Amino acid sequence: MAGLKRVELIERLLSEAASYLEKGDIVQSSEKLYKSAEECVKALAEHFNLKEVKDAEERGRWTVTLLERAVRGLAERLGKAVVDSWNGANYLHVWGFHEAKLDVEAVKIRMPAIESLIEMTKKTLTSFRA
Repeated sequence: MAGLKRVELIERLLSEAASYLEKGDIVQSSEKLYKSAEECVKALAEHFNLKEVKDAEERGRWTVTLLERAVRGLAERLGKAVVDSWNGANYLHVWGFHEAKLDVEAVKIRMPAIESLIEMTKKTLTSFRA
C-alpha cells in the first residue's frame, strides 16, 4: 500500500478509535488503536525498505514475528519511542480487544504513545518525499 494511502487509513483508524472510546466501547477502540500502530509499522518498514516487508510479501501476510522484527529495525533508525508505542498498542490488542479487561482510562493513558507513533510516521513519510 502506498505511503500516503496508508496514512489516510491510519488517520481513519485513529478517528474511529476516538469515536469508539467516546461511546465507551473499549474493545473496538483498543483494536482500532492497535491497527493504527500496526499500519504505522508497516508503512515505516516499507519506507526504510526493511527485509520484513519482502518476507511479508513472500508469506502473503504480516505475522507478529515479522512486525516485532520490523519494530526492532525501526527503533534502530527512529529511536526507542517506536518500541514504547508498539508495546502500548500490543497491550491494548491483548488486554483491551482479546481479553476485554480494560477500562476507558487504561485506553486513554496509552493513546498518546500511539498518536506519537502516528505523528512520527507522517513526518517520516512526508519529509523524505522528493
